[in-house]
Amino acid sequence: MAVTSKKRIRKTFEAGKVFIRALYNNTIVTLTDPDGNVLAWSSPGANGFKGARQSTPYAGQISAEAVAEKAQAFGMQSVEVVIKGVGPGRDQTVRGLMNGGLDVTSITDRTRVPHGGCRPGRQRKT
Repeated sequence: MAVTSKKRIRKTFEAGKVFIRALYNNTIVTLTDPDGNVLAWSSPGANGFKGARQSTPYAGQISAEAVAEKAQAFGMQSVEVVIKGVGPGRDQTVRGLMNGGLDVTSITDRTRVPHGGCRPGRQRKT
């Protein structure tokens, strides 16, 4: 008896959220639906960047364009952007989403800021 496979129904969303985690050494871009369920993600390492080149703004832009392409496969036209972190790829990553064809409706900065907090690390000797 032949096994029949069920055809997978792909959900479409008009809007979604993009979370950008801009670290000093990397930039991670995550695409979610309006409820917060992860649909796709990308990072510079997944797009061929290794080592120190992962922390460049260009690498963040390429990752954002890859996520924008995946978002359009889900039928998304507009996204809300939530940025966390202070890495070098912050601004360029948002531009990459716009270059990828997505309409950015709002940009929210949710970077955590300590009020006092832990003692900072020592200055690097160069």
